[in-house]
Amino acid sequence: MVKQQCEQSGTRPEAEQGDINTTPARHRYWERNLSGEARRWFEEDARHFLHQGLSTPVLNVIVKADGAWLEDLNGKRYLDMHGNGVHNAGFNHPEVVRAVKKQLDESMTFCPRRFTNIPAVRLAKKLAEITPGDLCRSLFCPGGTDAIEMALKLAKLVTGRFKTISFWDSFHGAGFGASSVGGEEHFHGGLGPLVPGAIHVEFPNYYRNPWGFTREEDVDAECLRQIELIMRREPEMAAVLGEPVSANPVVPSKRYWEGVKALCERYGALLIFDEIIEGFGRTGKMFASEHYLTPDILVLGKSLGGGIVPLAGIVTREKYNICQDRSIGHYTHEKNALSAAAALSEIEVIEKNNLCDHAAHLGARTLERLREMAGRHPLIGCVMGIGLHIGIDLVRDRKTKERAVREAEMIMFKCMEKGLACKTIEGNVITLRPALVITREEMDWALDILDGAIGEVERGLNY
Repeated sequence: MVKQQCEQSGTRPEAEQGDINTTPARHRYWERNLSGEARRWFEEDARHFLHQGLSTPVLNVIVKADGAWLEDLNGKRYLDMHGNGVHNAGFNHPEVVRAVKKQLDESMTFCPRRFTNIPAVRLAKKLAEITPGDLCRSLFCPGGTDAIEMALKLAKLVTGRFKTISFWDSFHGAGFGASSVGGEEHFHGGLGPLVPGAIHVEFPNYYRNPWGFTREEDVDAECLRQIELIMRREPEMAAVLGEPVSANPVVPSKRYWEGVKALCERYGALLIFDEIIEGFGRTGKMFASEHYLTPDILVLGKSLGGGIVPLAGIVTREKYNICQDRSIGHYTHEKNALSAAAALSEIEVIEKNNLCDHAAHLGARTLERLREMAGRHPLIGCVMGIGLHIGIDLVRDRKTKERAVREAEMIMFKCMEKGLACKTIEGNVITLRPALVITREEMDWALDILDGAIGEVERGLNY
């Protein structure tokens, strides 16, 4: 049934955000790995949920998530290198679970909007303490898309302007405002006009840039030239919005972001950093912006909810607390005590277990090994990343940098069948974003599997 529906859809979704679910390799994976009760629930999911290019039909049926691992209905375990970015402290960390249970037992979970509660206040205070620079004012909401749109609203109200600059190939959420500033057609195609004034530029990708530059400083200069040109000719610029480190992940130079910030100050725009993925230790620091500078608005999400409950929000400066006559959020679960308790515990786990340092050290070791693998595997064109936020750009030809899309998908499914769950982005980039509690031994095991899968595909052993 699923295969027939996929074939009848008539279109193939873009692979920009992840591996898609309508390919022959995906069907082979289903045929080889779904049977019995798992097959039955898989078909039920396909029958009752709206189908989307990056979700239903799904990969498999999961019954347990624990630490850095997932377990499917047949009892097979997977070391998860994706986790949708929510599992920085690990899935269902015992301390976070205890905090959530305690909050439930105290009968203080939902808080009506006109009231407050102690966990929510403590969370806002904690974020004021740990976020960089003078960021001190928070506002919470259920998800990252909402947080992005709150940040955009605030920037427009602060500046009195409506235009924005963001980046091609970026993802900031699936809502109308977030899709407008996002740089992927997959999320706004067919919807007609979205939010006006959303202008896009190139992100400083040093391996893949459209000008063929080989020096980082030349890429930075051209990207900054584009932004300055737009700001000079479009005087109603409210904000520049971007991830400090992209999802690929491309790691810009500090020089680049300092240049962007200088342009924002010169032309009166705010700088918004989307750290929904990169925040809370992922890059080896509590926040990725600490590698660069303090933005005007910091957007947080995903792991903020402890991998248990949905939670996102923004943190900004005192001088931008100017919306007393507006409501830029106004979410029913704006100060949900259960979500706040989970977030506080997540932050405490990261701090107490030094997970930022662990991500920095293990990430550096992982990148070193991947670069050694690149010396042996022609398929590896480039290894990118910082901390435990890593990407492997696979190519068919190192000179032309032709994307090895089919090969990347085969490698991914070979890894899946050996118990390593990773994903692709942009079609050919294998991303590794494990829980920050992953051990050195677990990472070595994962890299052994990845090394073997790449070698098999290079030898023509297709999936």
